[in-house]
Amino acid sequence: MPRFEPNPQRRPALIAGASSGIGTATAFALADLGHPVALGARRVDQCEALAEKIRNTGGEAVSLHLDVTDNGSVDAFVGAAEDALGPTEIVLSGAGDLEFSQAHEMDPDLFLAQVNVHLVGAQRLVHRVLPGMIERRRGDFVLIGSDCADSPRPRVGAYNAAKTGLEAMGRQMRMELEGTGVRASIVRPGPTLTGMGMASTPEVIGPVLESWADWGLARHPYFLRSSDIAAAVVAVVSAPRGAHLVLVEVQPEAPLRREGG
Repeated sequence: MPRFEPNPQRRPALIAGASSGIGTATAFALADLGHPVALGARRVDQCEALAEKIRNTGGEAVSLHLDVTDNGSVDAFVGAAEDALGPTEIVLSGAGDLEFSQAHEMDPDLFLAQVNVHLVGAQRLVHRVLPGMIERRRGDFVLIGSDCADSPRPRVGAYNAAKTGLEAMGRQMRMELEGTGVRASIVRPGPTLTGMGMASTPEVIGPVLESWADWGLARHPYFLRSSDIAAAVVAVVSAPRGAHLVLVEVQPEAPLRREGG
């Protein structure tokens, strides 16, 4: 059986959705391990501020505009990142936002826009980056899924459908990439405190939380931190060659029970 060569110590990483939340936390975590990172998002000014923080602590980082809903933007982002840092070793596909709505009430164009970001946007990155990884016979492509792919949540519009499709694509990629040396993995967060969906009003959020509780989807009020998901991503891409962490689900730990309770 052919032996796997170990991954190089320096592994250029592309971060889609790097301007906040899970993307930001993962960029810092990978940079702390010595990996150069390309920070991509529409809010490129915020990416540049983050890249400067990484560089000021001895890391290697570039900030680049990225709109995953645009083929040209994805192509330009990957090209510029590889010109600056070298061939891509790691990709985190984490760009996304969240619009709350009942499925039948969401405007179809907004429903399509959500799918375009979460699902088709990830496929644009896959289409652009995977051929090079396959040629080099190694690489880690990590998709940020959601526990709603396993247990749908009411009133999140197209998010359930998009993330379920995304995880199905990830499983399909694993089958198609078997034997290439490229690992496609899913990191599945549970409830995580990020900026996504936080612009909604109490009038919108109130019924959302009530419906989640009605369906047993809000067992306690504790949320994960973005850094918790970043730690899972690091574990996935740091697995030694020959091992593949296919799906890692992260849920918030429940509060400690009172003694005698």
